[in-house]
Amino acid sequence: MSIINKYLFWQLLGITIVVSLTLTGVIFLSQSLRFLELIIESGASSSIFMLLILLALPRFFEVIVPVALSVAVLFLYNRMTTDSELIVMRSLGFSPGRIARPAILLSLLISLLLMVMTTWAGPAALAKMQRLRKDVTAEYSSLIFREGVFNSVARGVTIYIRKRNDDGSMSGILIHDERNKGEPATTIAAKSGTIVSTPTGQQVLVKDAVRQSINKSSGALNRLKSARYSIDIPNDKGGATDRWVEPDERTFLQLLNPDLSDQDDLRHKREFMVEAHRRIISPLLAPCFALISLCALLLGPVSRRGQGKRIIGAAASVIVLQSMYLVFFNIAKDHNFGIVLLYIITLAPLIFCGYIISEFGENLRSKLLRYGASSTNARKQQSNQGAAI
Repeated sequence: MSIINKYLFWQLLGITIVVSLTLTGVIFLSQSLRFLELIIESGASSSIFMLLILLALPRFFEVIVPVALSVAVLFLYNRMTTDSELIVMRSLGFSPGRIARPAILLSLLISLLLMVMTTWAGPAALAKMQRLRKDVTAEYSSLIFREGVFNSVARGVTIYIRKRNDDGSMSGILIHDERNKGEPATTIAAKSGTIVSTPTGQQVLVKDAVRQSINKSSGALNRLKSARYSIDIPNDKGGATDRWVEPDERTFLQLLNPDLSDQDDLRHKREFMVEAHRRIISPLLAPCFALISLCALLLGPVSRRGQGKRIIGAAASVIVLQSMYLVFFNIAKDHNFGIVLLYIITLAPLIFCGYIISEFGENLRSKLLRYGASSTNARKQQSNQGAAI
């Protein structure tokens, strides 16, 4: 890599990082508001709060980084035009493809990074965030147990605690369970206990417990001592259930290999397919946006009046493509042609812009420039005729 290419590459990388950090800060603030209420109510530490936000950020990088790269390309190459650096490079024989080479290389590296992010790192972070959020919710559920009050947790379950300790544990616990209508009610007395989160839901885990119930046939009191005893805390539907893992929380390999014995996985099989295609297409937006910005600023004559129209056109093209990408992704959830449209709006600009800015597209580039020049001259003649009239 030549000195000029290294200079452009590191300049582009620095601007991309700055813009990405700025956009990440905006997302950080929005996500902090999302988790703030949960953290305050649960009494969790600030480190848990920061960890939740950081785990939620990777899934936004596939949108933030391509946009940041496009902004970096527009900013740097427009500054080079203003400072006449591009004019000097063209006079030295640098072709548009050679000038664009550092930006294309950086976009490919970012595309590979996003591929790793979307296929593995992002879903893994999101899944961990959901598990941590569930654990924090379990800690919050212990706050609903007020001291010295019979707390009705759900229909048929009442819990009394004498004291709630600073470490989150509880002392002097009394649990009355009458959910099973066919069996006598059960009363559990324990010295201490805690709320724990398990794969099947939340549980009250008590120590030094005594379980008491009435024998239906004899009417005698049955007493059973146990060092440890657990009881499920029902959810709103009355039972602890597994949380189904959403498609965006699964890695790429997990999307390709769903559990066919799970009815939920079978019912959402199409969502797995659409999400897998999205993970393939999304990283390609980085080189697509970069090439659109490069074509806008590097092709055609340099205007002394500035590059404002070209910059606005490139930015509008990026916004339109990103909007169409989101629309077609929603269509793909119900129709297969939505997936085809996703590939078209991503690959078509990528291939066309990559070809026209390369050495192989010199003939096509010359034809387009001549056509643009003839159209401009025609408009000038019409304006002159109108002024003469």
